[in-house]
Amino acid sequence: MAEADDTQRLRELRQVVYREFVEEGRPPTASEAARRLQIGIEEVLAGWGRLHDEHVLVLDADRVGIRMAHPFSARQMHFVVASAEQKWWGGCAWDSFGIMAALDRRVLVATTCLGCGRPLAVLADPEGPPADPYVTHFLVPAARWWDDVVGTCSTIRLACGPEHVERWAAGEGARVGAVVDLPTMWRLGKVWYGDRLHDDHRRRTPEEAAAVFAEHGLTGPFWDLADPGPAPGPPAG
Repeated sequence: MAEADDTQRLRELRQVVYREFVEEGRPPTASEAARRLQIGIEEVLAGWGRLHDEHVLVLDADRVGIRMAHPFSARQMHFVVASAEQKWWGGCAWDSFGIMAALDRRVLVATTCLGCGRPLAVLADPEGPPADPYVTHFLVPAARWWDDVVGTCSTIRLACGPEHVERWAAGEGARVGAVVDLPTMWRLGKVWYGDRLHDDHRRRTPEEAAAVFAEHGLTGPFWDLADPGPAPGPPAG
């Protein structure tokens, strides 16, 4: 297959996943994708495998089904995101704002506080950041996100405020990672996911990602993509 044809086929294999997520709230099966693209299931699975290895899609452990296509998740991960027409599972707090940005549509984000378990609801509107006082807690340093990306996403949670993050950390015997206010999370979601549904979307390089983080005030060792730092866990000592 010529390089241009190969690139186009991978784009089609990526886009068929995103279209199904947007329209149906779930990913297609390999057989559904093969039927839509009029190709063999083996070609679908091979292409999805390449996209998984390039961190474009996330496959299940058996590498047959789609687990995530950020910002969408195939299964519940603490966040429900709903428009007037459809409902999705958000992979994390960041991804939930990402669904808003990718669709360019106002959505309701429902979750629970990391610290106290209280139900939280945020109206995420592309026209302006939410005024809610909640914060987002990132547990895993940026350089380690793809060590276990599903596990990482499951830890990016909303909390009523910084003190609730500290309450959670004390109860779990864990370190506090990075605490990000909601307007910053909204802006990051807009920039990171605004073009995610475009045919010509490409994954950012580490340098480009670092520039986005710095633009939003996310600097320091935690956000350094080159230095994994210590694995998250109980405090030392």
